[in-house]
Amino acid sequence: MEAEIVQGLVASGATTLVGLMATEAWTQARSRFAALFGRGETDEAEAAALERSRTVIARARETGDTGAVDDLTGTWRGRLRQALLENPEVADELRAILAEFEPRLPAPGGESLENTFNGGTTYGMVIQAKNVHGGAHFHQYGQGPGRPSGDR
Repeated sequence: MEAEIVQGLVASGATTLVGLMATEAWTQARSRFAALFGRGETDEAEAAALERSRTVIARARETGDTGAVDDLTGTWRGRLRQALLENPEVADELRAILAEFEPRLPAPGGESLENTFNGGTTYGMVIQAKNVHGGAHFHQYGQGPGRPSGDR
């Protein structure tokens, strides 16, 4: 396998693995990654190592320690690289895991939203939503000062 392909697959795999540690899909993902690393022999030990990493990642995210997140991503990148070098069939398994779990990752920066209004008066419509399905219908219920009255 070409070095560039390995490098891209390893980077994507490690980033996805660490990203999944903060999602509801973690239990399923942990089992799949443990099987990939354990190759059927040490799955439980690998699952425990993954869970320890999740604990470190959770603590790092709470404290804003991006260095710890980067370090663990690098650690898992090295583990994935080693697994691919030892057993090239791991690449297909890793691709399958990524295809299944990458869509479950939150969009970068998409989990928090902050709006701040300071002073002044606003009479326009303000909409904040994560997802809108089935269309949206808006009605103007009131009139602000200086606005004409009547139906619109």
